[in-house]
Amino acid sequence: MSDIHLLLTAEPPPARAASRADHVYLCLRDDIFDMRLLPGDRLTEGSIAERFAVSRTPAREALQRLQGDGLMRGYVRGGWEVVPIDIKRFDDLYEMRQLIETFAVRKLCSDAVAPGGLEPMLDALDAVWKVGRKKRIADGRALVALDESFHHTLVTAANNDELASAMQRVTDRIRVVRRLDLVYGDCIGETYDEHAAILDAIRARDADRSVALLASHIEGSRAEVCGLTLHRLQSARTAMGPASAPFARAGQRRTI
Repeated sequence: MSDIHLLLTAEPPPARAASRADHVYLCLRDDIFDMRLLPGDRLTEGSIAERFAVSRTPAREALQRLQGDGLMRGYVRGGWEVVPIDIKRFDDLYEMRQLIETFAVRKLCSDAVAPGGLEPMLDALDAVWKVGRKKRIADGRALVALDESFHHTLVTAANNDELASAMQRVTDRIRVVRRLDLVYGDCIGETYDEHAAILDAIRARDADRSVALLASHIEGSRAEVCGLTLHRLQSARTAMGPASAPFARAGQRRTI
């Protein structure tokens, strides 16, 4: 058993089989999002089953769900791998995200939405994003959830369930690199300022300006993704402190 495996501890799983699979899934997903598991790390169903004290069935179900999320992929003999950074894939996802969000915002600024229908939503978002610098959240991890909520709120307000569902799938797939941008980058101030400007443009029902600001905002995040490397991911986890799992040298896959 590797020392990496030992340090990735797990809470005892719930009793029911379905709940056990859910528990394993959620813990592994958090490990990926918090970069305790890096892109390219390899796992086996047996090691996951041992870590969580479950049979291989719930371990396999959890890994298959992660595969469906685009976070894990399988290979021969029960082996699995955290999906490596693929710049082309993330570029495609960001392009899809931009198409979804700009369509939603243009709809919000159109006659399809009643004049007073957006005010409660915009007021609630203003209370979060249009605040003084001293009241801004400086913790990047806490800001990740707020940032996702901001973008999902805009898409959901367009009242298209399929659009909102597609947005959720894209968000789940880009969350790893998006967290890097907010947690380890230097863009918290820009995020607040850009969100506030987008809200002002939507409130003014200025569709062209709303779309332009949102597209620029998303493009800035996409540009950060293009500069990502495995080394940066490893450096990011180093910054999390000694409690995080150790990792191999850059370019070297770990088997867990």
